[in-house]
Amino acid sequence: MTEALSILQNTFGYEVFRPGQEDVVISLLAGRNVLAVMPTGSGKSLCFQVPALVKGGLTVVVSPLVALMEDQVSALKLAGVAAETLNSSRSYDVNVVTWKKVVAGEIKLLYISPERLMTPRMIAAIGKLPVAMIAIDEAHCISRWGPAFRPDYEELAKLRYHFPGVALAAMTATADDATQKDIADRLFGGDGDVFVSGFDRPNIRLGVALRGEWKQQLLQFIEARKGESGIVYCLSRKKTEETAIFLNTNGIRAFPYHAGMDANDRSTHQDIFMTDPGVVMVATIAFGMGIDKPDVRYVFHANLPSSMEAYYQEIGRAGRDGLPSETLMLYGLDDIRMRRMFIDQEQSGDDHKRREHKRLDQLIAFCEASTCRRQSLLSYFDEKSDACNNCDVCIDPPTLVDGASIAAQVLSAIEGTGQMFGAVHIVDVLMGANTDKIRKFNHDQLTAYGASKSFGKDQLRSIIRQLVAAGFLNLDTDGHGGISVSEKGFNLTRGKAEFNYREEVARLPAERQKRSHKTLSTGLSEADEELYNMLKVRRLALAQERDVPAYVVFTDKTLVDMAYQKPQNTAAFLDVNGVGKSKTEKFAEPFIEIISDYLGG
Repeated sequence: MTEALSILQNTFGYEVFRPGQEDVVISLLAGRNVLAVMPTGSGKSLCFQVPALVKGGLTVVVSPLVALMEDQVSALKLAGVAAETLNSSRSYDVNVVTWKKVVAGEIKLLYISPERLMTPRMIAAIGKLPVAMIAIDEAHCISRWGPAFRPDYEELAKLRYHFPGVALAAMTATADDATQKDIADRLFGGDGDVFVSGFDRPNIRLGVALRGEWKQQLLQFIEARKGESGIVYCLSRKKTEETAIFLNTNGIRAFPYHAGMDANDRSTHQDIFMTDPGVVMVATIAFGMGIDKPDVRYVFHANLPSSMEAYYQEIGRAGRDGLPSETLMLYGLDDIRMRRMFIDQEQSGDDHKRREHKRLDQLIAFCEASTCRRQSLLSYFDEKSDACNNCDVCIDPPTLVDGASIAAQVLSAIEGTGQMFGAVHIVDVLMGANTDKIRKFNHDQLTAYGASKSFGKDQLRSIIRQLVAAGFLNLDTDGHGGISVSEKGFNLTRGKAEFNYREEVARLPAERQKRSHKTLSTGLSEADEELYNMLKVRRLALAQERDVPAYVVFTDKTLVDMAYQKPQNTAAFLDVNGVGKSKTEKFAEPFIEIISDYLGG
């Protein structure tokens, strides 16, 4: 551990290990298999990179995306680490040169995709080398219980047979108990140490809102954060394209990203997002896995994700640098129906479908929570917390209203219409509307007809959605979207259950958005903030010279500390958080020049 600490300080520029890192490092240095579940941004990569440098030999790192491998290798090289990658974006000749270096023992960390690693030829070739460790990033992809199962990852279960005695390090930010057990069983037959460092990301503000005019909700949210990097998640490829066009039309630089695009276009859009400041990526879940961009300031969900794990994983792309970041998820009744339909249409067994429906139930309950959202999210991962004062519910608690009377009217309308119509028709009946459908089926003769005029359409839609979320109503998922009364709903009509509904509005109040935006601060004084912005300009220029993302040179967190400490010589520069010897040699001079000019002025 003495050598590990020396490498941490001199190579990576950190004085001490962060909470959770040291136990993982000790276990890997002892040759144990390890599954580490750590929050995004907590330094999972260092947990295997440091032991790799201590152990010597070759560490093979399995990573899911070419762009991620390239960025991580670039960052390691700037830190003075002998790292390389073999991947499809590089020419045959470049890959040959890299492989010769690997065979010669010149490379300490080799990044490779699961597809390339698990070919018989590559397994045989690497088997001849002194492999000290194999690290698997985004390890939840190996589990069918996880939120992003990938068949190519499943092959990694064979690694323990190909490399007996070689320590396996599995790293992920997203795994509940069932997923953790599945990963450990598949990768190392249960023979390993499992470290769970907690799931809380206190710097991320959580928000959920009822979908109204969603494009205006999105635009209002992003305009309040203009100039900052963000991700907008959409359910479909078509919506992704339309949303990107809408944002660009409104003066926001945005790019689409989905699996149906040309691979070169996807790669170009991702490179722009990773390198340029203030870019918005509008994407399906095809984007984001392992994206190591620290300064994503917000994640906006235009649709309901598939599960709590998927939601946690996707919001985890915000605020990896530890600075304040925000999320907002919009959802409505159509989201719930679509998600139910997707589950029912899966080619999987009934047990798997039941589990997925239960997972969706828990996400819906999170959306409808009237208490702290962070408590609700963390409790899903069996973690307790106090009220966070950093979510929409804590900041602006909802008003709960006794809903027994209105629920009785809604359930009466649903029963009276035969439990086969969707929410739009039920609302029309309750409002006393004069539509062709109402006249055709004589629904104007029902006692529920016009019984709820005083509530208005938006309020009634919200109440129906909350009744569905609470399990009083069921949604038909065969594509028609009909609503029926559940057994729990019948208990409500018999007075054996209670229902309280939230009074809510579709849009976030402007004052709440403004208050949220003010929290996005570096914590520096106004004068030091000016220096910080000057340092960012210099960093971007240096990054562009090297064709790497800006954070690969230095993270925002490092620049904040630099602006605070104001080093004026190389010895002082080494004391900045995240600055090691190699980066001091490469970058101290241009940054010290900025600081000296600033102080001299």
